[in-house]
Amino acid sequence: MLRSKSGVARFAALAAGAALVLSACSGGGDGGGDGDGGAQTGQMFAECDANPNQCNTLAADQLQDGGEITMALEKNIANWNLNSTEGNVFETGMALKGVLPSTFYSQPDLKFTENTDVIESAEQTSTDPQTIVYTIKPEAVWSDGTPISADDFIYIWKTQNGRDCSDCAVATTAGYDQVSTVEGSDNGKTVTVTYETPFTDWAQLWESGQPIYPAHIAAEHGDLDTPEGLKSAFDWFGANMPTFSGGPYKIERFVNNQSLTLVPNERWWGEKPKLDRVIFRIITDATQEPTALQNNEVQVIYPQPQVDLVNQVRNISGVSSFVGLGLTWEHFDFNLDTPALKNKALRQALFTAVDRQALINGTVGQFTDKVEPLNSNNFMPGQEGYEDVITATGQGAGDVDKAKQILTDAGYTLEGEQLRDPDGQAVPELSIRYTTGNQIRQDSSELFAQAAKELGVTINVSPTDDLGGTLDSGEYDIMLFAWVASPYPFANAVQNWTSGQGNNFGNYSNPEVDSLLNEAAAETDRTAAFAKVNEANKIMAEDAYVLPLYQKPTFIAAYDNIANVRNNSTLDGPTYNIAQWGLRAG
Repeated sequence: MLRSKSGVARFAALAAGAALVLSACSGGGDGGGDGDGGAQTGQMFAECDANPNQCNTLAADQLQDGGEITMALEKNIANWNLNSTEGNVFETGMALKGVLPSTFYSQPDLKFTENTDVIESAEQTSTDPQTIVYTIKPEAVWSDGTPISADDFIYIWKTQNGRDCSDCAVATTAGYDQVSTVEGSDNGKTVTVTYETPFTDWAQLWESGQPIYPAHIAAEHGDLDTPEGLKSAFDWFGANMPTFSGGPYKIERFVNNQSLTLVPNERWWGEKPKLDRVIFRIITDATQEPTALQNNEVQVIYPQPQVDLVNQVRNISGVSSFVGLGLTWEHFDFNLDTPALKNKALRQALFTAVDRQALINGTVGQFTDKVEPLNSNNFMPGQEGYEDVITATGQGAGDVDKAKQILTDAGYTLEGEQLRDPDGQAVPELSIRYTTGNQIRQDSSELFAQAAKELGVTINVSPTDDLGGTLDSGEYDIMLFAWVASPYPFANAVQNWTSGQGNNFGNYSNPEVDSLLNEAAAETDRTAAFAKVNEANKIMAEDAYVLPLYQKPTFIAAYDNIANVRNNSTLDGPTYNIAQWGLRAG
């Protein structure tokens, strides 16, 4: 999800602190699934590496009728409008996945797919002008019986295009601001979207991260033909718990700071959920989740994997757990407003001296063999478009001799333990910042400083307790943090790397990169778009602004009697298929 430079919620995309992690692990036993609707203890997720979209699958006729599943939720729900800056929170999205309809969603294999429960098709019917036609299922209705229709699409577009409701505090306008018209036909069940300028990631609009809210309810709280009315309705959705549903579940009750309870939506037109209830229990201290799991107060947890936490989970009988690699990735970024770092040769040398494999071995590699150096700053391994653009540069290789040669060729000299620039001036001390309390990032920052010391550069390591504020203010020379990548990479690339954009905190600017990424985001041919992004990636790698390190792991644990729950390391999370969750029969 994109964030505007001024939007508070963009910092949700900056991954919070991580602790040490483990590879895939299990509790209470060995062996694979028994193949007859059961699962041997601790092995429920055994096939998730090889078959991420289908592991732990059980047909509906092998599930118990009824029952409850409780999942831990690590944040309270303060705002119910997922399309707003304040409400665009991962945990809120997970909790509402079974309530709000959408056109597309992201799968565990990191790819997006049509939500065939809601739409019959979504097709690009023209490239000039770019035109997308959605066909909504005839039977798709809100829980009060009102058809899900073009009116709902139009309402979302108006609030998010930046024009019709400029005061609506939306999480993103990307794509919506390029749409010229949204029109309904066939009693509102056909939606024709025409773009003023092409948008490669058109599937990102109305998808699960930007879900659909009911226009007829919005109209009860504001005139949808005026900016004031749109804002009134938009704000109302944020302040009020949904009493409506366009999904398989509806909300039964919400107890602030305690729990959210979902029950089946009787107007749901798709396959009916087997469970009587899904309960999200709010546990904001992740260290308490293993205890809650042990006591069967929750049956599913999805915390950041920490060593102590995972070890506790492994010792719980009848529980399986799994570590996956998703879309969140760690990286070093330079602040290009720092005078010393304006020289590309110094940046290249510092990145070349850093040994990413040694960094991994000294941190997360002590506990998992899944993590490897990441070699793209826009795509993750397994995603379409992933191409290694880093290895050929030598960056991240820990080659101190090559780093020194880069500096020598650029006119730098080493006097004793002090590096001097081509003008003979001492390279000043620099600072590297990381998130307070994050031991892995502290260790990684210190390894960076040690490598720089071999080049005659002193780097001071210090934490920040306000990552977003520090990035925004530029009070750093090097920063170690994480981005959450997207199955819709093109608009994100523009936001992260082009000149003057909101997430380009280090003020990187290369006109050729700007051109390539903007062209990629306006392509109607995805293959051509991938090629342009990778061409830009190669230029960025040579410019040595950001050094990708590795994908961060995710962690899920659940009792072995639960079926169809699995890891999903995208922003949709494990609840992406909540309608299929159930308890094994027998």
